[in-house]
Amino acid sequence: MKNYLHKLSQHLWYGNTKLSKLLLPFSYVYKLIFKLRTFIIKRFFCWQAKVPIIVVGNLTVGGVGKTPLVIAIANYYTQQGLKVGIVSRGYGARGCKFPHLVTKEDSAKLVGDEPLLIARSTNCKVMIAPLRVLAVKELLKRFSIDLIISDDGLQHAFLARKIEIVVIDSERLFGNGYLLPAGPLREPITRLKTVDFIVFNGNTTLTRELHFPSYLMQIKPCSLKSIKTGQEVMLASLKDNLFTAIAGIGHPQRFFASLKLLGLQNFTATIFPDHYAYKEAQLAKIEGPLVMTEKDAIKCMSFAKDDWYSLGIELTISDEFWAHLTQQIYL
Repeated sequence: MKNYLHKLSQHLWYGNTKLSKLLLPFSYVYKLIFKLRTFIIKRFFCWQAKVPIIVVGNLTVGGVGKTPLVIAIANYYTQQGLKVGIVSRGYGARGCKFPHLVTKEDSAKLVGDEPLLIARSTNCKVMIAPLRVLAVKELLKRFSIDLIISDDGLQHAFLARKIEIVVIDSERLFGNGYLLPAGPLREPITRLKTVDFIVFNGNTTLTRELHFPSYLMQIKPCSLKSIKTGQEVMLASLKDNLFTAIAGIGHPQRFFASLKLLGLQNFTATIFPDHYAYKEAQLAKIEGPLVMTEKDAIKCMSFAKDDWYSLGIELTISDEFWAHLTQQIYL
């Protein structure tokens, strides 16, 4: 059922269909409720931390590349000597008491796939709670923190922030341009006028057309690793073999395109909903090698086979971005 709804929403929001217009009355109601709720929260319930907070978010539902940018920012400022903390909603977390400090030994089922991936990709304290204010307060209570990054949370009005970064998928942009549920937008596109940074994931000419700071980031595949052992694997070992590629992320086609960039063409693609909870029995039915994203792999480590691999990525963004971001932090 979840898979069907995912496919239907993608068709309505990003396909060439007029059916989404039937939902526009609900979008108007959503807009009214969202604006009223945000106004009340900011006026009466917004909380300001004593350290700078960077929110990395997006205007649309689904993945656009926020988490890789969060990891890159965290690692950059850790290398500069800052003590960086990261907060996340902990989407998909089951069984833990919030706020919860994520450790590298936690399971994705316990804390959620993205917080666990962040914890294992950085040397930062990662705290999760649906109410991010509680996560920030817990971080500051237990640790000495200089800078906090919020993975997602652009619409989380309870938490005041010093810097807002919006990530945009250069391929899909804003879909049909409608607000939920007729379209993928959580907020109107005009919201871009109030944020501090706009980062496009992938090549686009829109950076020259906007009248406020915008930057390009590139997320490129760099290596294959065995999920079971963590060892890097030669790409040549898969180039002549038929394998299955699976993706349970916001924009799975980007992952499949990355495989082709590496010269891995001979695969069967299977798409799952974002944050999908894989079951061992389900994947065990797949014959031959299996390749997936790092976010998917983190949920399969406990039952991975010898010929299951994850695709590593590397993110690049201009020096101007880092200079501008650092300047904003210390203003």
